[in-house]
Amino acid sequence: MELRLLGPIEVHAGGQALGPGRPQQQVVLAALAVDAGRVVPTETLLDRMAGPARTRQASQLLHTHITRIRRMLEQARAMGGCAAGLEHRSGGYVLLLPPDRVDVHRFRSLVRQASDEDRPAVDRLGPLREALDLWRGEPLAGLTGAWVESTRQVWRQQRLAAVLAWARCALAVGETTAVVEALMSEVADHPLVEPLAALLMRALAADGRTAEALDHYAMVRRRLVEELGTDPGPELRAVQQAILRGELTPLARSRTAVPAHLPRDVPDFTGREQELARLDAMVTGRPGAVVLIAGTAGAGKTALAVRWARRWANRFPDGLLFLDLRGFDPRPPLSTQEALERLLVTLGVAWSGPDAAAGATSTVDDMAARYHRAIVGRRVLLVLDNAASAEQVRPLLPGSPTAAVLVTSRDSLPGLVAVEGAQRLDLDPLPAEDALALLGRLIGAAVSAEPEAAARLVEQMGRLPLALRVVAELATANSATTLAELTEDLADPRHRCQLLDAGGDPRAAVTEVFSWSLRSLPPAVLRIFRLFGSADDLDRARVAALTGLDPVDARRALDQLARANLIRPTAAGRYTTHELLRAYAHQLDLADQATNGSTVTRPPRRLAHRRRPFAGGGQPTRVRKIDKGRRVKAT
Repeated sequence: MELRLLGPIEVHAGGQALGPGRPQQQVVLAALAVDAGRVVPTETLLDRMAGPARTRQASQLLHTHITRIRRMLEQARAMGGCAAGLEHRSGGYVLLLPPDRVDVHRFRSLVRQASDEDRPAVDRLGPLREALDLWRGEPLAGLTGAWVESTRQVWRQQRLAAVLAWARCALAVGETTAVVEALMSEVADHPLVEPLAALLMRALAADGRTAEALDHYAMVRRRLVEELGTDPGPELRAVQQAILRGELTPLARSRTAVPAHLPRDVPDFTGREQELARLDAMVTGRPGAVVLIAGTAGAGKTALAVRWARRWANRFPDGLLFLDLRGFDPRPPLSTQEALERLLVTLGVAWSGPDAAAGATSTVDDMAARYHRAIVGRRVLLVLDNAASAEQVRPLLPGSPTAAVLVTSRDSLPGLVAVEGAQRLDLDPLPAEDALALLGRLIGAAVSAEPEAAARLVEQMGRLPLALRVVAELATANSATTLAELTEDLADPRHRCQLLDAGGDPRAAVTEVFSWSLRSLPPAVLRIFRLFGSADDLDRARVAALTGLDPVDARRALDQLARANLIRPTAAGRYTTHELLRAYAHQLDLADQATNGSTVTRPPRRLAHRRRPFAGGGQPTRVRKIDKGRRVKAT
């Protein structure tokens, strides 16, 4: 369980948010949380809740709020939060919650870690950044009362002191631009705080903006005279004189490379504005956010993650890291050791490889410790692409509130959501309008010339960006073929899968890409997937009847296929899939039923891929449908 007071009061448990209750109940909760682990006398609680001029009903109200807070804590424990409770002891109440689970205590602890001025500035910088990132706005937002106002004012002063400490450390390591940007925002809220103004002037001078530094001095001096009737103090005057004498000169720019390892943006990226906005909301204002983008093969998960990362790169000045975990790939998935090695190299941390004298477990643990130390305090975005499981992702989560993580996977990874508090964005196929727009960008005027055929082609491709790009290349390579003729040849599921082989490229061939989603599924689950090749939708009872499975086992198998984004629920107990996956399931079903004497069919000659021509020059085999989905040879 986690209590957040540095902003609107929030209660989080098991990756979910709980309602903190009405305002007065929130005041009582905050009054207990600021002294978490210590007894708060009842009189003190009453003063914090209602003030000295409280009514006779205040004691009864306090007991009501205490009861409701206990219920909330019980709910948090049931949701998987850490053990928390509220006990009555010797004339007061104690909130049994570790202080580090309350953000204001965590903030103070981090500031104390950075208070030793004998430590190098670069070592103090990380804890200070982490401390400041805990603030989400006005502390105890929305609450009123004398205790709330006085507490809020104390916390504001503590935050300002932390800002000044951070700025001094950041200036010492040459982060002049970041300091100027941060302090400009602070002086707007605290225009007459002289230490803040002096530090901003130093940062401006170090950034080569001495004229602005002197202008700021003049502005502060004028406001001090007008509003307080005083002149600037010794510190502010000393900074002005140092600038005038040329003693504060621009710092040499740091040449330290900032890692930026994102793949290139996908050409003709189309749509997904709602998903990009949702990603923005999921990451913004959430320290240490972990977001999972889950969806079927070819839906554009990686493209979406890269587009969002590039759009908001300025939020992560310390680096953009990208790692392909190879969860669904022709190659074996990346091991934890391999993943940590690559991340350490990207972060510029020296790593000579495994120690032959040490065991594998200790080597991986040491690498993980180095990785977490290297990333703490850095404002980085880590994209963990193509994850196979939550277990593969967990050791790579930075655990720092300054680092955000985007994970992409074909699996919905419920464990990552339940245990690690990840937020999931389920990526569906493109809306029909966006899919048509993408096809138009890829093949041009043919879409507007044959709108009905284009709409049919989009549905045949399942509205998946990858499939649309492959079929667009096919249409371009066979420019004499109309879209209507193309949709006709793609109507047969076997021909569709063969035609979309992208010249044998395993990363673009649609059936090859789909096959990686099936690699880890047990035979009974694969058998159920093949049933969707000849059915628009199926319910649990029908699957159980067709396979002979127990209804409970049938439901579990269907849920496993849905979790892998191979099928999706449409109503209570019913499941379906899009046309392209249905065609693939049909192909798998035919292959499963094939015998040694069966005839192998080929795509129509008209659309044979230019890199895979028919051998021999004879007429290709064609098929026609007969009853019950069987097929016979026709010439």
